[in-house]
Amino acid sequence: MKARPAISLLIGIRLLRGAGRAALVRFLLMSLGCAMGVACLAAVLTIPAILSAHDSRAAAREPQPVTGALHARSADDTVFLVRQDAYGSQPFTRVFVGHPAGAHLPRPPGIDCLPGAGEVLVSPRLREILAAQPGLAGLLPGRVAGTIGPAGLTGPDELYAYIGRAPRHLPPSARPLAGFGSKWAPTPAVDSSTLGILRFALACLVLLPLAVFLSVCAKLSAEARARRLAALRLLGLSVKGTLRVNAVETVAAALLGAVLGVGTYALANELLASVGLPGLQWYPPDGRPTTTVLAVCLIGCPGLAWFVGRHRARQAALRPLQVRRGARPRPPKKYGLLLLLPGLGVVCGYCALGLLGHDPSEGPANAVFVPVGVLLTGAGLVLALAPVTAWLARRLAGTTQSLPMALAMRRNEVEPGSSLRVVTGLVLLVYAASLAQGLLVELAHISRPTSSTQEYSLPLSDLSENQRNRMRQVEGVKGQAVAMGSWVPDAGSSEPRITAVVADCAQLTAFSAVPPRGCVDGRIQRLTDPEVAEDPGVRSGRSYPFLLSAGGGRADDTKKFRVTLPRDALVIRAHQPSAFVGADVLIPPSALPAGIQPATGSFLLLSDSAPDTVRAVLDGLGTLAPTAEVEAVGVNVEALQQITVVKSLLAAGMVLGLAIGVAAFAVSAADRAMERRGRLAMLNLLGARPLTVRAAQCIQVLLPLAVGLVGALVAGRLAESSYLITGGGTVHWDGEGLPLLVICTGGILLTAAVASLPLTRRHVEIQHIRRD
Repeated sequence: MKARPAISLLIGIRLLRGAGRAALVRFLLMSLGCAMGVACLAAVLTIPAILSAHDSRAAAREPQPVTGALHARSADDTVFLVRQDAYGSQPFTRVFVGHPAGAHLPRPPGIDCLPGAGEVLVSPRLREILAAQPGLAGLLPGRVAGTIGPAGLTGPDELYAYIGRAPRHLPPSARPLAGFGSKWAPTPAVDSSTLGILRFALACLVLLPLAVFLSVCAKLSAEARARRLAALRLLGLSVKGTLRVNAVETVAAALLGAVLGVGTYALANELLASVGLPGLQWYPPDGRPTTTVLAVCLIGCPGLAWFVGRHRARQAALRPLQVRRGARPRPPKKYGLLLLLPGLGVVCGYCALGLLGHDPSEGPANAVFVPVGVLLTGAGLVLALAPVTAWLARRLAGTTQSLPMALAMRRNEVEPGSSLRVVTGLVLLVYAASLAQGLLVELAHISRPTSSTQEYSLPLSDLSENQRNRMRQVEGVKGQAVAMGSWVPDAGSSEPRITAVVADCAQLTAFSAVPPRGCVDGRIQRLTDPEVAEDPGVRSGRSYPFLLSAGGGRADDTKKFRVTLPRDALVIRAHQPSAFVGADVLIPPSALPAGIQPATGSFLLLSDSAPDTVRAVLDGLGTLAPTAEVEAVGVNVEALQQITVVKSLLAAGMVLGLAIGVAAFAVSAADRAMERRGRLAMLNLLGARPLTVRAAQCIQVLLPLAVGLVGALVAGRLAESSYLITGGGTVHWDGEGLPLLVICTGGILLTAAVASLPLTRRHVEIQHIRRD
């Protein structure tokens, strides 16, 4: 008979309401599973919105100089100076503002007005740090007069301050202020190139396991539902009507789960926004789901559930007698191998190039071939698991003499899909974890400190003689020197230039990784570093002029000091990184005329690289010269901040992926227990011992899981190595992370074996014994 859509809908609702306790448990299990999956999906889809809000607020407050007035300053101008320091691995930004009385001032977001001379406006997080560490107040000369609002900050944890100063107290490098606001953020939360890699990693970590998990939830109790739909078809319901009845339950459960998942994420966002992630905190409005995210969650999830459930329901509608009689399902198709083999070919090809010593990182095709190879390998690994498991089960069943092994292998041979639903999420998790580990290895190699010392460089023009003398006495400083470049008449001149360092032998030794041999105090000596290529234009015996000044770095009262480059060279090995790298000549302080200092150059200081020591030195230098630009040599605080953000997002993705994988295993194991009750009852009725049944259950789960995890471990390591080889880094083979993955794989196998034991029981329930 032909059923109208309304009738099919009513039949589906009645079956949903009156199908008994088992159907209600199945419906709730589907809904809760979809809720968890949608919550994870919303969290991943909202990350770009959080990063975009971060960059938008950073761009809105960016001070803009007056165009064409780079060196022109008058008494009526409002001038500004931006200084960014490192507070650990977090950037600490200070904006000095100087304005005449009564001037019309532009206002950045987050504050009512710019601070006057002697006033300081700070972010809430900076105010807390000032209360806990009063020594930081030296970097903020003045009285804290207010707090910056959320509109002027990228996040609750940002360290940002506006400092009011008299214009005459700001150095000449301060520029006239035109206003605030830019089209682009000066420093994005995540660089565009890194953002693409991050999206790909999160897609592999979260979205692929999530798609599998949602498919598993949509296939819960597939056999029982197929038998019920086949009964309706045999009663005369049309094929379309049968599919509509199935869609009612599937879509209703998925829609309820989607609503619960969105609500769960919205509540979690409000609670976690204040805590955030290391390096990335956001305000609650930034993480609220957008219209696009809501559409994807509330429409895409039910649509996926309907699409996945339609395949099984269509089989029941077209072949109802075979479904009711429990006919043997068709063998799994082998088209998954068509994806796995090309993917492995790509990643193995790059690994072979790495073993042969070739560097394929320069090729532009890597941006296409590596992601395609990784995706083909992951998809092929999942799709090829069923035919590989069925083939292996058939071979083992024909050779084994063990009854539990034979029972398990015959079941896996006949119906490999029932066990694969349990293990697919965990297999994808191990594969994605290997990829994420490769990215973390590369980031750790970039951010890992390689020197036992830390250098600091300050422009000589920003410092007075008194300030330099006091900086030498800052706690933690154990060496000082001056670096300067030779003078040329024109900036565009082609004359060769050399770099000189003004230091004695003891100071040179402090800045060297290996103590130099042959250094003589009071003598001008040529320097050479075997790890640095020499400039062919720099020749021994030639005289180079340096500009000196008697005014402590002022442009007036200057004279030239000529240095002849000696022929004999002093071999040094400077720390990496260091301002001494590439220095050409060592000038002892006694060689300079009395009362004369270099007119231009950098004042160099040295300390240990311990984080506490670096923090104490930066605080001391900032207290002595608040407006001076202090560069921690080799420390790119913006890059470190981005690396921290990327690590945090990857860690969050791994946690979400782990939760999805465990949830997929738990939901599938519970569903499998309900599906297997009839078969277990028959085995118990036939007299099978409990130990035999338990062993068969464990083997039935462990075989596809072991095959999948070993394949995921091998394929994941190959994919990780191909990424590291094409990334251009020095680390191509990650041996440190392999033991952790092996231990986790063993733990997953042990957990799966233990979780399979409660699925068996001795009691025989009459309703579970099939009449046929």
